[in-house]
Formats: sequence, C-alpha cells, structure tokens
Amino acid sequence: MFGNMADMMGLMGKMKDLQSKMKEAQDQLAGIIETAESGGGMVRATVNGQKTLIGLEIDKDLINPDDKEMLQDLIVAAVNKAFENLEPKIKEHLAKATDGVLPNIPGLDLGGFMK
Repeated sequence: MFGNMADMMGLMGKMKDLQSKMKEAQDQLAGIIETAESGGGMVRATVNGQKTLIGLEIDKDLINPDDKEMLQDLIVAAVNKAFENLEPKIKEHLAKATDGVLPNIPGLDLGGFMK
C-alpha cells in the first residue's frame, strides 16, 4: 500500500519539475529568433519562439499601390517560412528543457504546450 503511495508522490514531484521546466522553457522561447525572406530578399520577416512576428522589412521598390496583392503574398510567404523554420528550433529547445524529467517517449511532441 505504501509503495503505491510513494510512487504517486514521486510522480507528483516529477510533474512539478516538468511544470517548472516547461514554464522556464516557455519564457526562454522569446530569445529564439528566426528570419526568412521572400521575393529574392525584398521582404524579410523575423519571428520569435513565442510565435510572434517581431520584425518586417520591405524593400521600398516593392511598395506600389497598384500591386498590393503581390506585396501581401510576399509578406505572407516570408512570415510563414520564418515560422516553418522556427518549429525545429522550438522542438529542440523543449527537448533539452525537459531532458531527464520526462521519459524518452517516441513521438511525444511538447510543441502544443507552447501555443
């Protein structure tokens, strides 16, 4: 009976450790930065690990009121590429942050905790 209780207490302790490490990891995600470009470098988008757009640069030659659709498409492409490039960095950061706290479970993706 006491063995099961000790196991439960150990599990609760590990959950507290995990919660603490996840909070710390989440706070650190702001420091993970990724920049991507589209239109041959004419649009550059910078995002951070908290999935926030933190910078957008547009070459002045692209600013044409008669062709705003192209500019919109290039902005969307640059932002989406930056977020896509960011995903592996977030996963690597979270894996390091929880190393030793969680068992190595193939396919376990903690990226959903950071949304």
